[in-house]
Amino acid sequence: MKLISGGICAAKGFKASGVHCGIRKNRTKKDLALIVSDVPASAAAVYTTNLVKGAPLLLNMRNLSDGKAQAVICNSGNANTCNANGIQIAKEMCKLVSEATGIPANDVVVASTGVIGQPLDITPIADGMAELTANLSYEGSNDAATAIMTTDTVSKEVAVEFEINGKVCRMGGIAKGSGMIHPNMATMLVFITTDCAIAPDMLQKALSGDIKNTFNMVSVDGDTSTNDMVTVLANGMAGNEVITEENQDFTVFMKALNTLTVNLCRMIAGDGEGATKLLECVVTGADDEETAKICAKSVICSSLLKAAMFGADANWGRVLCAIGYSGASVDVTKIDVSFKSNKGIITVCQNGAGVPFSEEKAKEILLEKEIDILISVGEGEFSATAWGCDLTYDYVKINGDYRT
Repeated sequence: MKLISGGICAAKGFKASGVHCGIRKNRTKKDLALIVSDVPASAAAVYTTNLVKGAPLLLNMRNLSDGKAQAVICNSGNANTCNANGIQIAKEMCKLVSEATGIPANDVVVASTGVIGQPLDITPIADGMAELTANLSYEGSNDAATAIMTTDTVSKEVAVEFEINGKVCRMGGIAKGSGMIHPNMATMLVFITTDCAIAPDMLQKALSGDIKNTFNMVSVDGDTSTNDMVTVLANGMAGNEVITEENQDFTVFMKALNTLTVNLCRMIAGDGEGATKLLECVVTGADDEETAKICAKSVICSSLLKAAMFGADANWGRVLCAIGYSGASVDVTKIDVSFKSNKGIITVCQNGAGVPFSEEKAKEILLEKEIDILISVGEGEFSATAWGCDLTYDYVKINGDYRT
């Protein structure tokens, strides 16, 4: 298992492209992406639990009902959500891909991201299809990754290589996500490809199982997006025997998927709107996994704690406060808290009470770009990790005029 380059195109048989078609006013920003597999692929997806869902998600639930897909099209700059003709526009996007590539329209995954409640004109998308398909390339991952960005400051792509029964398999992914990130059953927009052969039902089982400990443990601002979706396409071109059950091959596949998704989680959390720091909260010593998850997520979601991290203030009381209102059943007299970064580690709380520590050393640790919040809640065997970011002045600036 190793990290490799190539992103969404690292897996055999996947091309991608990204262009500016005119949805976004800034001509320097790409706003339309396309991912295509050379052959039909097994497909799986998870979606936001927000009752208000973007039209593309509703269409995807139909298109992916047979567990198959061969292409993904995604626009940025407009979410195609809460629009009277949203479904029709999403269908038109799939039809345009079909006309340009020959892939059946119901084998196309469609996604949109951007402003909610603004009508999405199909014209620029139609006008951009010729360039979009002409630019499809086995090295096009970064073009697609930048085309799906909204308030993201950096593109997010990662790939891993692994082996199943002597066959080298690859898996790659791109993601966008910076604000409105507080998912449940999905997150942001994430597109994953692999050349590993796996049955659709096992692919869905792998994805649904993985997100519980990865994407569902990320929070930037406490808002669950209307367009959150994670999609995986597996075209089988690596030539391994098809994974049809929970065996050793499935375990290896799950490890590869988890390696990929954890890396994307860290990228998304670290690029939160206005963020200057990536926060990783690790809770250990819990009596059960759910308790560990509740504690970790509550801490990473605390606006007060996030603000303290921005100010490099070792205000450990905010950690205990967040655990205290989380609803988790823990003995507060057994909670230990430490902060860690490349500058070292410092213990600030033991057995639920403060201990003497150097404020100067703590500040030095907390001024780093990546901060670990280490919490022990007892002597149990269970643990959990959550990812987030600090809360800065720029978050308010970005969202104060996002629509205009």
